[in-house]
Amino acid sequence: MLARIAPPVDAASPAREAEAMTDAPLPFDPAAHGWKRLRWHEDGFPTLVGPFWAKREGQGWAYGFLAEPRHGNAHGMIHGGMLVTFLDQILGMTSWEAAGRAPVVTIQLNTHFVAAARAGEFLEARGEAVRATKSVVFVRGEITTGGRVVATADGVWKRLGAG
Repeated sequence: MLARIAPPVDAASPAREAEAMTDAPLPFDPAAHGWKRLRWHEDGFPTLVGPFWAKREGQGWAYGFLAEPRHGNAHGMIHGGMLVTFLDQILGMTSWEAAGRAPVVTIQLNTHFVAAARAGEFLEARGEAVRATKSVVFVRGEITTGGRVVATADGVWKRLGAG
C-alpha cells in the first residue's frame, strides 16, 4: 500500500454535523478532543473506510478512527479486516516518516488480535520505526481503546526506488 500522505487538516467534524442534524449526542467527537482529520488520499480504498484522525504526541503521532456499525462483522465486533486496514495505513505512515517521507509499500504485515472492539468506540493507533535501512523499514504498533489493547502488529515496508 503506497503511503502518500498529506499533513492533517482542519475540517468540520462529521460527528458535530451529524449531532446538529439529529440533536442526539454521539459517543465521541474526535475534533472536540483535539484530533484533526487525516487526508492522505482523495480517492481509492482508504476513503471508503475512514475518516481517520491524527494528533501530534511529542515527536510522534497518534491516529484514530471512530468505529461504526459498517466496520463490524456478523458477531457485532469490529471486523479484523478493518483493524488490519487501519494498522496498514498507520504503520505505512510511520514507515513513510522513517524513510524521510519517501514512498513506501507494505511487503509484510503480521497482526495479532488481542481484544474485541465495538461500534461507538474510538480506536487509537501508534506506531514506531524499529529500524530503517536503505531499502526497507521495520515497524511495530498497536491499536487501543478504553485503555485496552485491541490489536498489535509488526511489519516491513519497502522504500520505492531503493535496491
